[in-house]
Amino acid sequence: MSEQSNATEASRDESPGTAVESPERAALLAALIELERHVAEVGWDQPPRLFALVFTDELVAAEPDLAAHLGLNSTAQGGHPGALTGIEQDPLDPAVDLIETLQTIEWPETVHGCVVALERTFLPSSAQADIPEDPDAAARYVHEHDDREDIRVLVGAVRNSGDGDDTITHGVARLVSQPEELLGGETLVPGLTEVVARTLVTDLPTT
Repeated sequence: MSEQSNATEASRDESPGTAVESPERAALLAALIELERHVAEVGWDQPPRLFALVFTDELVAAEPDLAAHLGLNSTAQGGHPGALTGIEQDPLDPAVDLIETLQTIEWPETVHGCVVALERTFLPSSAQADIPEDPDAAARYVHEHDDREDIRVLVGAVRNSGDGDDTITHGVARLVSQPEELLGGETLVPGLTEVVARTLVTDLPTT
């Protein structure tokens, strides 16, 4: 995936959904919060968007002119140690299933993490029993239902330099009906979270 010039540095906002356990998790949470704000600037009804996460210090060293244009600061310039900058990738093909696309990605070592932003629509449990079995009919039913709820979800993962799992994951979400509240959790969307994390794991066991 090629990089575009749309880069967003993570700030140290208060983190939703979990206590901070490590510098890597703190950096990921800050990146998610900042990228959610960035995505929200365009409004709703967006296609999925993909961001690579790189260390701001490394980006400033490699691309000083770009970093200066974007207003990025290294640790030596007063920036936060371990801060991450999100770099948006080429638009995802809407004709290809998102999970299938993510399963083809293997990030290089220079990429410390990644974030996927997407929108979903769901119904309350009381309305789910009447959803048609046909996929097209089900999509129309959900889209036209009076009680439907639209949600924006950002799921991210970073490489773990410490003990434990290979990656650290987290997600944030915002409901269109509750625009002031940012939800969060380590496995907010479990299936998507797992696929996003696997894009960073280069030594998968063979079967």
